[in-house]
Amino acid sequence: MRKEDAAGAPKLPESLRLDMDGPVAILRLERAHKRNALNDPTVLGIGAFFAQIQPGVRAVLLTGSGEHFSAGLDLSELQERDVVDGVMHSRMWHRALDEVQFGSVPVVAVLQGAVVGGGLELAAAAHIRVAEPSAFYALPEGQRGIFVGGGGSARIPRLIGASRMAEMMLTGRAYSGEEGQQIGLSHYLVAPGEGLRKGLELAHKVASNAKMTNFALMHALPRIAESSQDQGLFMEALVAAIAQSAPEAKQRIAQFLSKQAGTRVQRPR
Repeated sequence: MRKEDAAGAPKLPESLRLDMDGPVAILRLERAHKRNALNDPTVLGIGAFFAQIQPGVRAVLLTGSGEHFSAGLDLSELQERDVVDGVMHSRMWHRALDEVQFGSVPVVAVLQGAVVGGGLELAAAAHIRVAEPSAFYALPEGQRGIFVGGGGSARIPRLIGASRMAEMMLTGRAYSGEEGQQIGLSHYLVAPGEGLRKGLELAHKVASNAKMTNFALMHALPRIAESSQDQGLFMEALVAAIAQSAPEAKQRIAQFLSKQAGTRVQRPR
């Protein structure tokens, strides 16, 4: 389903395309001629889309058209701003990417080609990242005399550590898709051309989870992980009690106990 056919969905800029695959919404960056560089309308469109997820959508697949996920901030549209305007522009990115990370449904990002600067900041806001071997990761802001402003300093160190992020920015180092997998920038590394298929497979698997479980993993788990152990364990107890009391959870447990669900953990292949 194209974006204009999505009844009730927010109006998206031409740089974004929305398709549906059952309960999975596929949001595609549509600026292949610019390596999917992120301008203000695109970032605002991303924020608006994730702030108004339509009923029936249970997961989102985020990807880029063409050969690249996103080469980051569109520097050709970079304007001179005073300090206050600069802060407000950065905060606009923060609000948009917060909607990705802390919205209502999990997000699977499919990464290929450039995952650079703001593109890496966007990818870091997703909950699952699938990379193809063509993916490469970099934070060139340090070489351009600027600093990350789209939430990268808060999210990326949680994936790879502050020291490694600092080294990327100090030296301009780029990591290959395989290296990115090794250091934690992606969860899956698949064969060339297999990213979308694997991403959809994972998105549908995520979409089949209980809504409360997905909500807890998106909103409670990050906060628990950053809390003291005592506070985290108390929060865990509350969330566990809420989740297991939900009718959907009771039904799934009953199905499992009656051997109807077939959800036994399988040995990795």
